[in-house]
Amino acid sequence: MSDSAARDRDAAETESALAHPPVAADRTAAYGSHPDQVIDFYLPGDGRTGAPLVVLLHGGAWRDRYARQHVSPMAGFLARRGFAVASVEYRRGGDPSRQDGGEVAGRWPETFDDVAAALDALPELAAREVPEADLRRTVVTGHSAGGHLALWAAARHVLPEGSPWRLPAPPPLRGVVALAPIADLAVAVELDVCEGAVRQLLGEGAEFEERCAHVDPALLLPTGVATVIVQGTIDLDVPRAVSEAFVDAAAKAGETVGLTLLPGVGHFPLIDPSADACAVVAEELEQLAW
Repeated sequence: MSDSAARDRDAAETESALAHPPVAADRTAAYGSHPDQVIDFYLPGDGRTGAPLVVLLHGGAWRDRYARQHVSPMAGFLARRGFAVASVEYRRGGDPSRQDGGEVAGRWPETFDDVAAALDALPELAAREVPEADLRRTVVTGHSAGGHLALWAAARHVLPEGSPWRLPAPPPLRGVVALAPIADLAVAVELDVCEGAVRQLLGEGAEFEERCAHVDPALLLPTGVATVIVQGTIDLDVPRAVSEAFVDAAAKAGETVGLTLLPGVGHFPLIDPSADACAVVAEELEQLAW
């Protein structure tokens, strides 16, 4: 496929994924006092009890203009498939003093504070808001930057000693399904993924290296948590090389990570309910959850 054809296809896929109207949550609960510290809950559409719980972390390069609403159609799609869904919002954007003329990605350390706090609060909140869910069948998924956060959430027990986000034991998850994740931050920097977003999130020089030790999934291995990556082969936003680097790093650490490559698929069909790729994602979730 030529570069121009790939760009045209990417634009069409993006338009399709973002054209769906937002799907209202059944319930929303706060896990903190900031307006962004909320979780939307979607009840399983078939009314079943004992439904697996999917924790959904949206992407958008950790930037403020991308919020959870753009993955609400996917949340609704998964609910119709019989899942309970918890769609997590978290603080994005950044310190305006760090802006270099573009939009800043992420907040340090607030983005990670929020994801850790949301996952820690989730068992109690989900038991109250979605009693239909079986919390023993919890799977975390996320798209793009949200895929990075999903991998990170499953690796908190292997964070460096002294990290404020470190867990004493593996989180109670059936597994992680990461969708075109920014899974290896060094490779993402090399490829300038999302127009410098990783550097904006983590800083430069010694600051970058120090922070990477706490939040780069490729450095937080092995986790012992079942992990699958779903990746389109013609993704222009987060190229497959980023996922493949993470899979290689896991193998070197003695851990097997599943990699499902979808030929001819770009970045956004993974969260587009009208795309076959989204059904593949649901199947991967089902396999881990059940």
